[in-house]
Amino acid sequence: MIYKITLILLILVAINFVLLVFSTNKIKSFSKPKKAKASRPIVLKKAPKTLTTRQVPGRLSPTGS
Repeated sequence: MIYKITLILLILVAINFVLLVFSTNKIKSFSKPKKAKASRPIVLKKAPKTLTTRQVPGRLSPTGS
């Protein structure tokens, strides 16, 4: 009885490995990725630095605690 169970399990494991070999994705040929064409660099527009309120140098902002 134990031999039958062991044999059945071995057969199922062997079938699993066979199916695993055939189901994996295989790369047939390896090709190098194409290089992107050199285009003009992207220039980001920076917002002008403006102060909305006057800052008092010796005063701290409230933290809410």
